Amino acid sequence: MFDTVLTPIHRLGWPLIAAFAAATVLLWWLWLPLGLIGLVLTAWCVYFFRDPERVTPTRPGLVVSPADGVVQMIQPASPPQELGMGPRALMRISVFMNVFNVHVNRIPADAEVATLAHRDGRFLNASLDKASEENERQSVLLRLADGREIGLVQIAGLVARRIHCDLVAGKRVLAGERFGIIRFGSRVDVYLPDGVQPLVAVGQTVTAGETVIADLHSDEPSRLGARR
Repeated sequence: MFDTVLTPIHRLGWPLIAAFAAATVLLWWLWLPLGLIGLVLTAWCVYFFRDPERVTPTRPGLVVSPADGVVQMIQPASPPQELGMGPRALMRISVFMNVFNVHVNRIPADAEVATLAHRDGRFLNASLDKASEENERQSVLLRLADGREIGLVQIAGLVARRIHCDLVAGKRVLAGERFGIIRFGSRVDVYLPDGVQPLVAVGQTVTAGETVIADLHSDEPSRLGARR
């Protein structure tokens, strides 16, 4: 319980938290009700940048969710051109993060970072399908040990205007490792290797670094979900 309350804060959050706190002091001095609003917003800013530890399943072949949120779409789609994965449609899993989710993103599988590409774009609602094509994005190509590839794309949203990615080309990464953050509210797309089916369903809530979204060694068909 103590660890749950005292969750670590991502390092990129401290400057914003300090700015919110300074504004709150000023608003409190000007008018108490405004100060109370500022206090609530500062508390939300601290909550937004929380960076909890996660327990990642390490069995070879598992692909874990790169983001906290809800699986919004699962459908075949062509990966971003800048990744060089070709025009063939691959199974894409889209995870939407609202402003209350943890926004620290994590690596979905053990791999080598083969390609990084940033594309400027619009800031449409990240829940729209066309956001994958038109919004600002950071694309990452991960090359697995067997030569297969996974596309990983951080997408800015209506409110999210800052995408941060810590990766560099050639770096070896492990499933569940932190690799970046998006603020505030956004989406992450995962393009699975050809023939790999998702093990999550649309509408399912997933946890970054923990929820298994696919198994590279399984031939299980796509799963359906039902609200109960």
